[in-house]
Amino acid sequence: MSRPPTFTPPPGVHAGPLRTARGDFAALDARPPAGQAKGTVLLLPGFTGSKEDFITLLRPIAEAGYRAVSVDGRGQYESEGPAKDEAPYAQDELARDVLAQSEAVGGTPHLLGHSLGGHIARAAALRAPAETFASLTLMSSGPAAISPSQQDRAKMLTDALAVLSMAEAWAAMQALDPPEDTDLDGDALRERWLRHSPAQLIATGKQLCAEPDRVAELAALPLHKHVISGERDDTWPIAWIDDMAARLHAHRTVITGAEHSPNTDRPTETAAALIDFWDRGPARP
Repeated sequence: MSRPPTFTPPPGVHAGPLRTARGDFAALDARPPAGQAKGTVLLLPGFTGSKEDFITLLRPIAEAGYRAVSVDGRGQYESEGPAKDEAPYAQDELARDVLAQSEAVGGTPHLLGHSLGGHIARAAALRAPAETFASLTLMSSGPAAISPSQQDRAKMLTDALAVLSMAEAWAAMQALDPPEDTDLDGDALRERWLRHSPAQLIATGKQLCAEPDRVAELAALPLHKHVISGERDDTWPIAWIDDMAARLHAHRTVITGAEHSPNTDRPTETAAALIDFWDRGPARP
């Protein structure tokens, strides 16, 4: 589970709804100084995560000249979604949500997805008309299904959510996997968990265990691509991520000292790497 350092937006970051043709999505929105806009970045969180997973990246990105908009997907934390019906959380439906979010922020945004968000981001890119996105960044997101050990964990969770309340599932998770030392109040993490839709978690947990390899399809898109990760990852082994980047002919960044969430493990270094990629623009022949 991602552990953002705070759930309180820093000065200059606006919390509010992103209104789209497919409904409202809770968002954090950081805008660059007047007259310094270079573009927009749309950031998608991972499984059990939320828009706050990018909270320490937003101001550095904005100060570099990019509007940064991080969103809770349908059924994640502060974005509404049905609690029992899994159909609205099919990957294609979530990809359509991303296209609506892209249209709402305007222009041709850079798209970034972390973990599960990476799979949703690539599904959106594969469905999108040409030139919908300026680039695609996959952060700690692999080529296909998650590793066998993580599949076991995801199945345990989805099975539990079929019979337990969200509060009961949280208590069980804490007993099995005690929280790490963190400055963040554990009550905030629990509150985020309780506000997730169980159907969203069940549906997306199943997706993570069954995702096909779509790297060849994605490689065929004429889209500027970036693969970024920590130097260790047990969700998708780094060797898998390296191979995916090579097959995508993508720019590759490894954040030293980070694991599955470089956005929270090493936010300063991660923001710098992302900004450098966006500033470079597409490679020229």
